[in-house]
Amino acid sequence: MNAKIITEAARKTLDGTMSFPEVVGQLLTAGVEYYHVDYVGMKKTFYSAEGDVVVTAISYEGLPPVAPEFSVETLRADILDSQRNGQQYRDFTRRAMAAGVQGYFAFLRGKRVTYFGRQGDEHTEWFPK
Repeated sequence: MNAKIITEAARKTLDGTMSFPEVVGQLLTAGVEYYHVDYVGMKKTFYSAEGDVVVTAISYEGLPPVAPEFSVETLRADILDSQRNGQQYRDFTRRAMAAGVQGYFAFLRGKRVTYFGRQGDEHTEWFPK
């Protein structure tokens, strides 16, 4: 995996200067098969098919705690706002945590993201066509 491309894509995501489709393209180019976002640990872990791992920090301050209840409806509204209106990743993160999202796995080759809550609730969202 190319750690430089991964780190740069992660930074641009946090800065709000790279869209999700652009991030996916960069990460696939870098050899990432899937990644895990951990809102409790405030980090992202990127994995290759060969077992390589790259970890980057989520450096946002002032985020809410992850809500105890998982709301699929609130999460879906958050996702749609990002897809349709170009919502910044910081706002997406804040709203996802308030919706009870503890973390998620983005499966790049599988073209889906699985979000999960503190009680094991989950929701899978397919990449837009």
